[in-house]
Amino acid sequence: MDYQTQLKELLVAAARQNASDLHLAVGRRPSLRIDGALVSLQKEQILTPEAAEGLVFALLTPEQKERFIKERQLDFAYNLEDKVRFRVNVYYQRGYVAAALRVIPARIRSVEELSLPPIIHEFSKLSQGFILVVGPAGHGKSTTLAAVLDEVNHTRADHLVTVEDPIEYLFTQDKSIISQREVGNDTATFHDALRTVLRQDPDVIMIGEMRDATSISTAMTAAETGHLVFSTLHTNSASQTIDRIIDTFSAEQQGQVVSQLAATLVAIVSQRLLPRTSGGRIPAAEIMLVNPAIRNLIRERKIYQIDLVIETSLQEGMITLNRALAMLVKNKEISLENAELYSINPAELRILLERL
Repeated sequence: MDYQTQLKELLVAAARQNASDLHLAVGRRPSLRIDGALVSLQKEQILTPEAAEGLVFALLTPEQKERFIKERQLDFAYNLEDKVRFRVNVYYQRGYVAAALRVIPARIRSVEELSLPPIIHEFSKLSQGFILVVGPAGHGKSTTLAAVLDEVNHTRADHLVTVEDPIEYLFTQDKSIISQREVGNDTATFHDALRTVLRQDPDVIMIGEMRDATSISTAMTAAETGHLVFSTLHTNSASQTIDRIIDTFSAEQQGQVVSQLAATLVAIVSQRLLPRTSGGRIPAAEIMLVNPAIRNLIRERKIYQIDLVIETSLQEGMITLNRALAMLVKNKEISLENAELYSINPAELRILLERL
């Protein structure tokens, strides 16, 4: 069986059908995630253990194969003839080989093209501070960050350093110098890259994902010392993000962390991608901008009051997720059913819709 050819056909199908992901798993046909829903490729055979292994191993270099067999999982980027790029995670499940491949568009889209709130443009104009884009996996966090960083690239003569595992979007340098560091290729470990990032004379730093106390601490220290820092976290809301950051540290460290966070945090964007009624997907974004009221609530550890400040600060450019969902329903961009599905508080959403 020519697994290399079959793999190429599957990757081309994913790109042509505007899929966000391709899944390879034993006992199932290869499947695409299109507009958030998994769709099996009916023309393909159900994958046997041998076929799944053949397709997955066709993705790997000899060195990657050796690491994968040893570590039982592996993250890396894969280029299909320099036309389409994929972020790949290969892993074992019940002793069988499997893979999830995320399609990374070749062109970085702008804030407008992504239908994101215009306030996000302001982030690219800042000289320092800490900005987080949060939400579940697969809901466009990396895409939003890429849009902001590319805006910096086209408007400012800065040095941008990214630390990623693996590198997702590839930037074409314009006014800025962009150094993209990939864990495993350009640096031995994530922590090694973070430890030395401030020695590389950066103006803007993008940390692919907040993994632990070390990465969070590095980000806040960099923001404190005059850098603009972006990162992502898998949390459901702005207030939950602040709680998660504080809880990552030990009790004796939390006082200092709260002070640093209150001093450095500029904004949190919490986003979801929902099926658009006209096809495709559209983001609903909660925007929290750190004003004096929120800064005080962080210092006083009254995080539970932050949602109320967001709701009452619409004129400053803040918006709750429920209000963002309600506006999309009102404008007939999404269905009420999907809005309720993605809402953290569906009852409040229905009340908001009655008032709009």
